[in-house]
Amino acid sequence: MRVLSSVVCLATLSLGLVCPASALAGEEAQLIDSINAFRSQAQPCGGEASLELPPLNSDTRLALSPEGTRDLQQAMTRAAYPMVNVQAISLSGPRDARSAMTAIQESFCQVVLDPQFVDIGVSQEGRDWRIVLARPLLSGRLGDWQAEGRKLLQEVNAARAQPRQCGGQPFAAAGALGWNTTLAEVAANHTRSMANHNYFDHIDRDGRTPGDRAELAGYAYQQVGEAIAAGRDTPRKVVDGWLASSGHCATLMNPDFRELGAAYATDPKSDAGIYWTALFGAP
Repeated sequence: MRVLSSVVCLATLSLGLVCPASALAGEEAQLIDSINAFRSQAQPCGGEASLELPPLNSDTRLALSPEGTRDLQQAMTRAAYPMVNVQAISLSGPRDARSAMTAIQESFCQVVLDPQFVDIGVSQEGRDWRIVLARPLLSGRLGDWQAEGRKLLQEVNAARAQPRQCGGQPFAAAGALGWNTTLAEVAANHTRSMANHNYFDHIDRDGRTPGDRAELAGYAYQQVGEAIAAGRDTPRKVVDGWLASSGHCATLMNPDFRELGAAYATDPKSDAGIYWTALFGAP
């Protein structure tokens, strides 16, 4: 279990300001929206470009007072949040959500772009802020990777059956995908690699892309696409996260795809604990 805390002071100003609760709630929600918008696109951070990530879920149990305890583990226990990892960012100085987001981008991009985190809570008191990101314990009892992969296929097909907007792009309902065992094996191998070697990327440790891996497995394709996830412990949560991300949503709704293979893998020593891969194909 990792419990980390980060503090930055942005200004030496009086912190005795009081704002109406409704205004605070608006600023807190706006900051969560800004963080999720930041995660939704590849960002330069720490000398590397991040992946596009699904949005974080707002969880009121993580909205801890900036003036509260510094013992995050104790606070999580009191809030009845069954965590594995938690990290807090404390800011002192920003007047509003926009200023707070600027500080986060400048000093804490690696925290908010960490794919292991699933939930977020934000609290503001005057010019003090606390942003808590956490990964909960796995709650579901999962079957083997093929059974759960087929459940993920069912969730994807249910999503494709309805027209939807992916970001600003409209998609008509698309046909159901079929299960492909070759794509499933490729997805399973990549997922186990991510879990066992503790990384999260479409590019594997040998520098191969999803298309490279599919081709090496003998899958003849016109087009392939891949969606990956971490930290989410059921197929429904995985697909819901993808649908909330414009790029992932567009992949799921792409009418050119005809087949899919999917898998999950776990490793308790990894940061995210559980990883998923869905590999889409147009033969």
